[in-house]
Amino acid sequence: MNRRLFLYAGAAVAAAAAGGYAYRARQSSSASAAAPGPVAADPLAALRTLSLPDLDGKPHRIDQWQGRPVVVNFWATWCAPCVKEMPELQSLQEKYPKIQFVGIGVDKVANMRQFLQKVPVSYPLLVMEAGAIDTLRTLGNPAGGLPFTLVFDANGGINRKILGQIQFDDLDRTLSSLAA
Repeated sequence: MNRRLFLYAGAAVAAAAAGGYAYRARQSSSASAAAPGPVAADPLAALRTLSLPDLDGKPHRIDQWQGRPVVVNFWATWCAPCVKEMPELQSLQEKYPKIQFVGIGVDKVANMRQFLQKVPVSYPLLVMEAGAIDTLRTLGNPAGGLPFTLVFDANGGINRKILGQIQFDDLDRTLSSLAA
């Protein structure tokens, strides 16, 4: 009996020590990740220079389209409002060819490829899996909800933030003023 109690107590001490070590490691990595720098200072600048792969693995940055308005739509295949607005975004992309549309999927590549077979879009789709919700929060979406759309002007400045499903006529008016 005493031997079993001794083994259980030893296991509990070892588990507590491992938990404490993991907690300290997580705290120190969080502290270094939260250290002030260009990314923390300007999340929009960080997004514009963030390299994300397309569905074929080729990296892209939002700032590669600098000099023209850009609509960045965060979406996922499992998000019903996202799926509903995709044909409307495609329609707006066709109406405004001088405005660059980019979809950033908060999803897996395989899911996105399968989705495109049902709902094709002609604009680039980039993939952001890990850390996507935290990125949305830093961009002014406190709940990290989807869909989330950012409209950049030709100089890379933010024109609009749309949390939730787009309203076609409303976004059309915004894009009309940017395309002029």
